[in-house]
Amino acid sequence: MANEHELLLQANGVTLCAETFGEPGDPAVLLVHGAAASMLWWEDELCERIASGGRRVIRFDNRDTGRSVSYPPGRPAYALRDLADDAVGVLDALGIRRAHLVGRSMAGAIVALAAWSHPDRVVSLTLVSTTPGDPELPGMEESFLSYVGGPGPDPSDPAAVVDFVVGLIGAYAGGTFDEQATRVLVEHDVARTANVASCLTNHFLLDPSVPEGFTLRDLTLPALVVHGDRDPVFPLPHAEALRAALPSAELLVLADTGHELPRRTWDTFVPALLAHTATPEA
Repeated sequence: MANEHELLLQANGVTLCAETFGEPGDPAVLLVHGAAASMLWWEDELCERIASGGRRVIRFDNRDTGRSVSYPPGRPAYALRDLADDAVGVLDALGIRRAHLVGRSMAGAIVALAAWSHPDRVVSLTLVSTTPGDPELPGMEESFLSYVGGPGPDPSDPAAVVDFVVGLIGAYAGGTFDEQATRVLVEHDVARTANVASCLTNHFLLDPSVPEGFTLRDLTLPALVVHGDRDPVFPLPHAEALRAALPSAELLVLADTGHELPRRTWDTFVPALLAHTATPEA
């Protein structure tokens, strides 16, 4: 179920599927999603709203999601560092010199590492629903852990996978969510995923280590930390610690919001992102 606007790019030595919104001459905003989530979770309307603010928006499928390169289930032949280089590789493939990077959940680490490894390519960071990883921070809530603690769905049964992911989004939400709209998105996502079994597992098995010497204190570029006040995965103290660790960070707390970025938050999130990415490219 390929979208006619999707592009299969050769980036960082692999094939990655990407899509762009907006005008090529506008400042670039690269959206990177977290574990086991394709670019579709940066919803079309959200991308269009950001683009309408005068930004060139790029989203892409990380390895083992959507239509990008996939690996055998349980054997991801890549590390977190490769995913960071992939983000810059997408910019290379599109001829983009510098961009604002937005990372969500696991992708907070991806874009932070990309900015540290390629400081000349990244103008600003936006870190959504993520963590600095400090071990003393609060753990995941039991309600969330109880949902993800089971064996998971049979990857060969699309209907079971859809039901599981819809339930997962409900667990992420920490409360009410738009189940009907979520189900439509999940059905589309599962239908276009090259290897569902790999998508469900491989990001949780990759090597998460960072290069020796990496520290958030080195990231002096403008940073915006965005976090829900009811996040069951990374409770709000994770965002507060992240803001404290970054030299030039501001914190935007989304009220009554869990680990996701639901449509009702976009009237707050989009203007904040546009203001943050008003930083000149050069």
